[in-house]
Amino acid sequence: MIRWLIVTLLALILISGLRPWLEKMGLGKLPGDFRFTLFGREFFLPITTTLIISMLASVLAKWL
Repeated sequence: MIRWLIVTLLALILISGLRPWLEKMGLGKLPGDFRFTLFGREFFLPITTTLIISMLASVLAKWL
């Protein structure tokens, strides 16, 4: 359980840093990726993209 949480948090950090590049590929604009403005600042929660990347990382880890 804790390993899944760590992978999810690391994926969120990675996605936030690579957001401009991922949006060009179509990721980050999926249903379930929330973008909202609060106090004049834009926040981005890529929940669906995080799940997809986490599942791919999990499959890749099991495969290797």
